[in-house]
Amino acid sequence: MVEYRIDRRSGVATYLQIVQQTQQALRLGLLAPGDKLPTAREVVEATAINPNTVLKAYRELEREGLVEARRGLGTFVRRTLGAVAPADSPLRAELAGWARRARAAGLDREDAAALFGAVLDENFPKGEQ
Repeated sequence: MVEYRIDRRSGVATYLQIVQQTQQALRLGLLAPGDKLPTAREVVEATAINPNTVLKAYRELEREGLVEARRGLGTFVRRTLGAVAPADSPLRAELAGWARRARAAGLDREDAAALFGAVLDENFPKGEQ
């Protein structure tokens, strides 16, 4: 099950953080079709956010066709996203090694993310699929 982490200083709307974290879990294979998302009550208890915020995020995910609400049962994953390498893949291990080296070189999380984002932009130009 996915555990949402809300960063109130990020400048990203709380409901969008839930949407993005769900999408990431789908891409990484942490959520698969048929899996149940945490209930709104569980998310509220874990994150101290408004229940309507959770429901807004779940409605957005439903609008995107990623989840479906089943009355009285909960919200379930309908489909996955992308084709990301699994947790035990060599690509993930290489990326983890890079992150450790970046940290050892004195980069903080934001610096590493900016560097990685720049490299992504160079290798995956916007507009390309």
